[in-house]
Amino acid sequence: MPANTVRFKQVDVFTSVPFKGNPLAVVFDADTLSADQMQAIAHWTNLSETTFLLKPTDPAADYRVRIFTTHGELPFAGHPTLGTAHALLESGYQPKQPGKLVQQCGVGLVEMQSIHEDSGDMHAAWAFAAPPARIASLPEQQYAALSTALRSDAIDFSAAPSAVDNGAPWLVVRVNSARDCLALEPDAAALARIAQSVGTHGLAVYGPHEAGGPATFEVRCLMAG
Repeated sequence: MPANTVRFKQVDVFTSVPFKGNPLAVVFDADTLSADQMQAIAHWTNLSETTFLLKPTDPAADYRVRIFTTHGELPFAGHPTLGTAHALLESGYQPKQPGKLVQQCGVGLVEMQSIHEDSGDMHAAWAFAAPPARIASLPEQQYAALSTALRSDAIDFSAAPSAVDNGAPWLVVRVNSARDCLALEPDAAALARIAQSVGTHGLAVYGPHEAGGPATFEVRCLMAG
């Protein structure tokens, strides 16, 4: 049987500096690939997400995308949405409506809008409206276990830790500062137990930088398992 050749691109998201962003693998012309093949490719790339571009089945969409982690498929995720759109535009694709892209994915249609004066510029910034998130606060009885898992007493419990799911479920936890965020050395087994108890992939921990710092928040995504 002849090999099925598809195009592949790896892009950096959330950065204008090479190798400083969130890496994403994008596979074009994926209509002939099975879900098992997509999962195998995503496992091989070993990135947090790999996306697969397909022809849309909804006439309102510019394209359809399937998003895979190394272990399973997601109905939606943020940096794969932006990264896939960039890779598609960089390939020469012209949107059905100038300055607007409509992505079909597991959660339905996601609209992206160019926020650059030149909407035809493939390097323009794009924004999207995320699908509604399901949010559930972590029960207070688990606060001590969370501190143990993170090996930290710097958790800001005034911002209740919450399981947030708009496609990729994370337990979102605020700590007192960016320095506290960077200093975390979590207990992997305890972290996995906390994540499993609330049905998330892991913890998204963030802490504010001081005024004039390099960013507003420092964020770390701590995978479970």
